[in-house]
Parts: sequence; C-alpha cells; structure tokens
Amino acid sequence: MFHDLDLSLQAMLHDADSPADLRAAEVSFETPDKGYAPTQRTVNLFLHDVAENRELRDQARMTDLTDGVYTIGPPPVRMDCTYLSTAWSAQAGGLKVNEEHQLLGLALSWMSRFTTVEDRFLQGALKTPAQPYSVPLTVARTKEGQTMGAFWSALGISPRPAFSVTVTIAMPTGADVEHYPRMEKVVIGSTTLSSPVLTGRVLDHRLVPVDAAKVGVVGTPQTVTVGPGGEFTFAGLEFGTQKLLVQVAGQPDVELTLHYQAHAQIHNVILPGP
Repeated sequence: MFHDLDLSLQAMLHDADSPADLRAAEVSFETPDKGYAPTQRTVNLFLHDVAENRELRDQARMTDLTDGVYTIGPPPVRMDCTYLSTAWSAQAGGLKVNEEHQLLGLALSWMSRFTTVEDRFLQGALKTPAQPYSVPLTVARTKEGQTMGAFWSALGISPRPAFSVTVTIAMPTGADVEHYPRMEKVVIGSTTLSSPVLTGRVLDHRLVPVDAAKVGVVGTPQTVTVGPGGEFTFAGLEFGTQKLLVQVAGQPDVELTLHYQAHAQIHNVILPGP
C-alpha cells in the first residue's frame, strides 16, 4: 500500500496541469543519504515516518455490500505517512542551487493546492477498492518539538531546503470480518403455546431453501422429508435439549443441538457452504 501511495504522489506531481518544469523532473522515493546523487532534476519524496492518526480513530464497525454479500468488520486504521520533500540538481555551483530552489518551490506551490489526494491520482490498492474516506494531504507542517538537525545527521548529509508532506490513508486490519448474504425476503413462521411444535426450515449457506432434505429427531422415530420451501415440523416432543439430524444427498450429514422451548419453537438449520 505504501508503494501505491508513492505512485499516487508521483501521479499528482506529473499531472497534466502541473507546471511543465515539475512534470519534466524525475520523482524518486530513495533515501537521500550521502550516496544519493541523481543524474537529472529530481524531486525526492522520502517516506520517513508512519504513525496512526488517533484523532481520526473510529470504533464503529463498517458495513459494505458487494455482489449481494454484506461484509461487516472493524474500521480501517488511519495512518499518517510523512515524506520529506527535497529537490536535487545534477548541475554545479550557483546553477545547482537555483535549479533546486526553483524545483522545490514548484513542488510546494503545486501540492499546496490540494487538501486531499484526489481520486484521479490514487493508484493500486488505494484506488481499488476505493478508500472509505477522503485522503487528507498536509504540506509544509512540522510537528511540534520536531527538529531536523538529528535527521540530517542520521542521513549523513548537510542540511538542505525541504518541506514535509503528510498523507493520511486508511489501512484495513483484516481482522474479525463477517459475511452475510443480502436479505431478499422476509419469511414469518408462527407457532402456538397450546399446541407446540418443533419447526423450522433447512437452508443452504446462501439462505436458499433446500428441497428433499431428510430431517430426523435423534432418539425418536420422527423423520420427515422437506418440500420446496425446506420446512419441517415435529409435534409431541418434550421441551428441552433436542438434536436434529439433517441428511442431504451428496453432502455430509449435519447434526444440530438446539433448545426447544415454548417461547423457542422455530429453529432453522443452515447448512455449511462448499
């Protein structure tokens, strides 16, 4: 995902509406240490800090509907990705300084136009699937108490003009995700307290009724073969724990333990998927 963010920023700098000199410059994401020496005009965006934006943390679970299936899971983590932006020239002396300052100014001016990384710039996993939130972009803002002296020392080079670029992206955690099929219709079943029955329907993993399934109450001679609607009904059973055995041709048998009570007479059986 970080590589896709690199490509998104590159697309922004090379946009058809950006200044011509900026479009013509190389965009690099290499570490600008003492061995870094580009051979042409280059805007270097060095990703040096990745941290969760806790101000944007959201505890509410998110729901997405794709191809008739609801996916429910935890919200993505909002990550601040901070780049150091510098400009580099292959020339020498005053020409080098002039070219670097001009290029850095163009990059700063262009990127300052945007408060977000627009959808047209997003690449790869940042584009498909679409980011659930807008992608904020903050330019030339230094964190409180942050100094660059130690930074340049760690890179082993002399200090040079630079500005920060911080982009906040949403990263999915992939944990505790649940999938549910979209509801197509509502089926209402009814029972009575005076004449209780253990009833329900046999459904596949898509909640489609299963025809011709055999359903039996374990420990009793009661067995039925369900019709097109998947319904079964057993009368004369005692309230308490009961076990149903469901047999479908070509599939493993399924045994379901349930608590049959006056207030809980309807128990659907959902068969596992393939």
